[in-house]
Amino acid sequence: MPHRYELSQQDWECLAPFFPHPTHQGGRGRPWEDHRRTVDGILWRLHTGAPWRDIPERYGPWQRIYGRFRRWRRDGTWAKILTHLLEDLERQGSLGHDLWLVDATIIRASRAAGGAKKKTGRGAAPGRAKAGATRRAS
Repeated sequence: MPHRYELSQQDWECLAPFFPHPTHQGGRGRPWEDHRRTVDGILWRLHTGAPWRDIPERYGPWQRIYGRFRRWRRDGTWAKILTHLLEDLERQGSLGHDLWLVDATIIRASRAAGGAKKKTGRGAAPGRAKAGATRRAS
C-alpha cells in the first residue's frame, strides 16, 4: 500500500514517459536510480513543506532527490507534465476555467510594498529627530 503523497500505479504509468530513460537510452553514464521512488520523495517534500534534508530514507538520499528536482525543473520536465495534465483535463471537459487564480505572492501592491524609499522633499517626519541629532546619555 502506498504511503501518503505517493503516486498510484495508474498515476505513475501516466507520468513515467516524461522522465529520462533509466539507462540513458544506451548512452554513457551510470543508470538512473528508480525515478518513481525519487518522484514520490519530491512529492512528499512538496506536500509537507519540510526541508529537503528531512525527506524519509525510504525515498533515497535527499541530495539525489533535490538534484533530480532541480535537473527536471531546469530541463522543463515538470512544465511538460503540467501541460500534459492540463491538456488531458481540457479534453475531458474537466478543467474548470472559473477555478483559475493569480498567485498574489508575485504581484506588488506599490513601490513602497516592494521596499522602495519614499519620495519626499521634506526633512525628517514631524516628531522624529534627524540622524545624528540626538545625544547619547553619558
